[in-house]
Amino acid sequence: MSGALCRLDEIDDPGAKGFTLLQEPREIFVVRQGEGVYAYINSCPHIGTPLEFRPDQFLTRDRTEILCSTHGARFELTTGHCTAGPCRGKSLMPVAVTVLDGWVTICP
Repeated sequence: MSGALCRLDEIDDPGAKGFTLLQEPREIFVVRQGEGVYAYINSCPHIGTPLEFRPDQFLTRDRTEILCSTHGARFELTTGHCTAGPCRGKSLMPVAVTVLDGWVTICP
């Protein structure tokens, strides 16, 4: 399946998973909340560092927010809007994804 990243059930609920793409943007991550999926470029709007310190560790311990491991900025799961930290008021750059036949897929 063209543009398919993984099966939806391969991402914890709630959870997140990172991907390296062959095209730009190269590094993205997908957040799952129930049947909803949201994808963002893996770059903090504060200074552009990747968000995770360990592979696929994009969320806070309680899995209610996206967390930048560099400076502790917190972002809403469904919008990528920063609610706390040095980039408060800014947002992660979204990547359009959908679920097709159980596969998380990048939209053309």
